[in-house]
Amino acid sequence: MRWALQPDESPLFGPARGCEELEQRVLRFDGPGEPTPGGGADEVLYVLRGTGRATLGDERIDLSPGTAAYRAAQTPWHVDAADGLQLLSVLIHDPLPADGAGHAVIVRDETALGEATAGRMFRLLATPERGCASATQFVGYIPVGRAPDHYHRYDEVVYVLQGEGKLHVDGETAPLRAGSCIHLPSGLVHCVENSGPAELQVLGVFRPAGSPAEAYYPDGTPAAEY
Repeated sequence: MRWALQPDESPLFGPARGCEELEQRVLRFDGPGEPTPGGGADEVLYVLRGTGRATLGDERIDLSPGTAAYRAAQTPWHVDAADGLQLLSVLIHDPLPADGAGHAVIVRDETALGEATAGRMFRLLATPERGCASATQFVGYIPVGRAPDHYHRYDEVVYVLQGEGKLHVDGETAPLRAGSCIHLPSGLVHCVENSGPAELQVLGVFRPAGSPAEAYYPDGTPAAEY
């Protein structure tokens, strides 16, 4: 099954694996990092583990698990100090024009909870309202159980933060655990099941931007209001 991977290398998903617009990577630092030029892609970041400090544009920021950031194309950044720091980076190729300051920092637990189908919840991180016009970044909270099969009208990469589960696609099933990553092309009918016993948490980034609650059953019926 090409939709779920547990690779050690980075990038996880990107053009070489059929994901043309989004490039998902894990970045690791144990000290200062080389300055990263802005380049032509927008980028969203999320601290998986460890701590550190970074300069994003002209802003100094503290990094700890649950900190997220958005960087517009051409906005430089670099890690000033790090202790076991791991970041989940998603590059957004051919982005829409930036609107605003060119970067934003978001603390996961300071954002509001939203509700999706089958008791699933989410917290929005980088969004158009925070300057990220091209994509939406969010943390999803999936209770034990399996939701109905559905699809989205956006292209999405997902990284499992914690818990265990299964990905169901077209009669095939792949196991999921912390560190698993998924590419869900637009229109692909699928289901992410939480096999328990704990909550399954995922970090998703999708394009075009919108609501994580937007989903459709295989017959095209909207799964919920959003």
